[in-house]
Amino acid sequence: MKLASIIDQFETDFLGQYGGTLLPSQRAALGAFKSCRNALSAKMAVQCNDCHTTEYVPHSCGHRHCPHCQAHESQQWIAHQQAKLLPCDYFMVTFTLPKEWRKLAWGHQTIVYDLLAKVAWETVNTFSHNDNKLQGTTGAVTVLHTHTRRLDYHPHVHLVMPAGAIHPKEKLWRVKKTKYLFDHKALAIVFRAKMHEGIKQAGFPIPAGAPGKWIVDCKKVGRGDKAIVYLGRYLYRGVIAEKDILTCKSGMVTFRYRNSKTGGCETRTVSGVEFLRLILQHILPKGFRRARNYGFLHPNSKSTIALLQLKLKMIVTPYVPTPRPVWRCACCGCVKTVVARRIKTQQQTVQQAIKEGDDSVRHASAQPGMGM
Repeated sequence: MKLASIIDQFETDFLGQYGGTLLPSQRAALGAFKSCRNALSAKMAVQCNDCHTTEYVPHSCGHRHCPHCQAHESQQWIAHQQAKLLPCDYFMVTFTLPKEWRKLAWGHQTIVYDLLAKVAWETVNTFSHNDNKLQGTTGAVTVLHTHTRRLDYHPHVHLVMPAGAIHPKEKLWRVKKTKYLFDHKALAIVFRAKMHEGIKQAGFPIPAGAPGKWIVDCKKVGRGDKAIVYLGRYLYRGVIAEKDILTCKSGMVTFRYRNSKTGGCETRTVSGVEFLRLILQHILPKGFRRARNYGFLHPNSKSTIALLQLKLKMIVTPYVPTPRPVWRCACCGCVKTVVARRIKTQQQTVQQAIKEGDDSVRHASAQPGMGM
């Protein structure tokens, strides 16, 4: 089921209940989702290069949280990260904020989310330097998630990292072959201490009732390729796929999710207003980068990765950005080209006229021949 149709049904009630507390980024996302690839969207003119048949196609909103958009960008990110994988074991380390910290995180998202990603990296890199077998700087791909599979608010960060490091002085590549990379309890202790220190430096008090024991999960994920795909799944396309929105009946929305413990699919039914709240609470602040690379996987360390791949005698296919899929003409099968963009529809022209108070355009729109 389309997210836009749910917004059409429940937007008024949702804004009446939560409009006063919506962040600018959430309000912008709501508008983008509502107008993505439908009658409210501007159109692009696409013309066949052979038979010159012209078709008008609605623009996508291009919002990074839209379930319709950014599929190409997601695949590009996955391919780029996989091109930097090394021949060693990989681990996924997950750092989670306790529930007592969620109010603070929600109220100061940019500061707390940024601190969460940086502290998670600093923690694993500290362990990497202190490890007897690694003794050096490692690398990590980090992705911030704010949701559970049930769409509840649950800030945490995933790190995919190799069981390898570069010795800072000897410049040697060291690999650790083990089932357990680092002790998860020790990781949690250091992570908690660093978060406490960071939040104090930011000028905030430690949330009351915060537990003494925090949770960090560290598990082996093979060669890392599947973990990268998992992280890329929610990187650009929102927190739920539209195929998982099952029904919208009698004011209630039912969606499907996978239970991480059992591996089976389950459903959750909430009111339409609550469903929109669940979706919009995971919109990140404008300009905040969800995915980051650290250590020798940082974009500034391309030469280091290339040297490692050469030293390890890897057969590497250079990463080349994949062009977007082309449109094919339904009549002759030839390639179609975009010849005009952002063509306003009649409805958009009328809405702009009303907004600007131009009665002449408003009345003219009622005459035949206006619009596409």
